[in-house]
Amino acid sequence: MNHLDFYIEGAWVRPQGNDTLPVIDPSTERTIATISLGTAADLDRAVAAARRAFESYGQWSREQRLELLRAIIDGYRQNSEALAQCVHQEMGAPLSLARSAHVPAGLGHLQLAYEVLATYEFDRFHGSTLITREPIGVCGLITPWNWPLNQLTCKLGPALAAGCSVVLKPSEKAPLSAMLLADILHRAGVPKGVFNLVNGDGPTLGDGIARHAGIDMVSFTGSTGAGIAVAKAAADTVKRVCQELGGKSANLILADADIEAAVRHGVSSCFRNSGQSCNAPTRMLVPRTIQARAIEIAREVAANVCFDDSDPTTAMGPLANQAQFDRVQTLLAEVRGLQPVCGGLGRPEGITTGFYARPTVFADVQPDLPIAREEIFGPVLVIIPYDSEEQALAIANDSPYGLSGYVSAGTLERARAVARHLRTGMVHLNGSKADNGAPFGGYKRSGNGREWGVCGLEEYLEHKSIFGHRNGEAGMQLAQERQPGKD
Repeated sequence: MNHLDFYIEGAWVRPQGNDTLPVIDPSTERTIATISLGTAADLDRAVAAARRAFESYGQWSREQRLELLRAIIDGYRQNSEALAQCVHQEMGAPLSLARSAHVPAGLGHLQLAYEVLATYEFDRFHGSTLITREPIGVCGLITPWNWPLNQLTCKLGPALAAGCSVVLKPSEKAPLSAMLLADILHRAGVPKGVFNLVNGDGPTLGDGIARHAGIDMVSFTGSTGAGIAVAKAAADTVKRVCQELGGKSANLILADADIEAAVRHGVSSCFRNSGQSCNAPTRMLVPRTIQARAIEIAREVAANVCFDDSDPTTAMGPLANQAQFDRVQTLLAEVRGLQPVCGGLGRPEGITTGFYARPTVFADVQPDLPIAREEIFGPVLVIIPYDSEEQALAIANDSPYGLSGYVSAGTLERARAVARHLRTGMVHLNGSKADNGAPFGGYKRSGNGREWGVCGLEEYLEHKSIFGHRNGEAGMQLAQERQPGKD
């Protein structure tokens, strides 16, 4: 593997153009690799390879695909430390988090794709008609920099399980783990052309994937603005577009909850991965009577954050790139009439190098302020007080996003009741973790379609109805009765 090459039709090949881009380690601000930026000609070559490969791979049996996924999973496991090092360097996740979360998340999605494929029923009958599900075809995967392996594998695993071929554009800001995974796939025996990787930027390659007539489906994860652009570009070819976009998730802490535990968990979850998670609980809604206590706890959690990975339970890395660091600083600078209770502009004390941001908390925030409505994608939490449960639900749902929600209550029954009222694709009750076998996705401007588990597989399948598939008099009679023009 050469970082300047692309993986097309089973080999690392030289790009058609000459443009390159440095890959920057956000903790040191130093160049750690240089990649090529793909052109329309590179994309055409990859799509052509994927189309040729789909003709045979789309007909593979369940057993053949299971065997391939087993080999990929084995290779992933064997290279887990190298993958963790890539994630750590390319997007700044503390090495402890890369090892404990980023890499295991990718493995979990591959294993789940295997498990779903092993038992999934592709065929069912409706009378004499066979209703079957078949691979949709060539899939364009566009993945982000914040959870590079997680977002790649939760698309790639189901696509391969379904029998699709793939053209991947990883984030040009964090491409190294994807390139290593391409090498793992090669050694696992993925047939030529079934998986192809072309690096590039959004305006050229991302837009090209969305518009390309040879691509049957696009799965995109990124900002809502970029998702809108992808959907518009894809419209002319009427291809399926599955989008996992932004969020501004509300964390409802009810008056009877364990306030200490709920606030501490909420703040830590907001700061995890440096706040660069689309489903992070970035709006904390607390009863007005306990806001002062919530502020104390939030300050304490922020003060205990370490930036050297000496304590993996509180470690925070830098923001993933210069552009994201600048965006967070700009949004903080634009806050008017509200001082943070901790954190704020600039780097943490004592840090002069790297895109590190200060863990920041605003309190007594009005829900209509931009900082309470816009996705910041950094370690920034807003605490919003409320006076009644009805008001809290109204504030939580008054958002253009609807990805996730969080509810902490004194009883599970009460938490369940509140969860039913949230207009979000997911809800975490009393600190529960995500379940990668359940659908992941959101309402409103947080996207459409779902990833993970059975729903994730079905995004890569088409329905086909084969009439008269069953033999017998009943089937023949039914077919005759349904002939066009017959009275």
